[in-house]
Amino acid sequence: MRRLLSTFAHGSAGLGLLVLRLAAGIALIVQGAQGLLAQPPLMAILVQAVSIGIGMLLAVGLWTQYAGVLLVVDALCHIYAPGPSFRWMLLAAMGAALTLLGPGAWSIDAHRFGWRRVDIRDRTRKDPPF
Repeated sequence: MRRLLSTFAHGSAGLGLLVLRLAAGIALIVQGAQGLLAQPPLMAILVQAVSIGIGMLLAVGLWTQYAGVLLVVDALCHIYAPGPSFRWMLLAAMGAALTLLGPGAWSIDAHRFGWRRVDIRDRTRKDPPF
């Protein structure tokens, strides 16, 4: 994960990524829940469950790059299905942006994989024993 991200954005950029993640995640969760309420066949239930799972990962910022790629694939599959496809094109663009930009500072990924400060003690200097 660290190879993919040089840093986790703080400040206004991090806030923008949080809003982007929440918008995409909530949209997927709502879309999946609406699809499940329509009493679809078993295969459609699995597709809706995957959409809800991707939405949850994005909303909390866990494995964001992988969830972004899955969002793009999910959205591209839905674009070719009958019905309105504009929202899926928008979700595919949001997934691609999150994959390229990362989760931001306010995410589980930032807490798990963020930069750590390591203090290395100088062993050449003699410190008092107390």
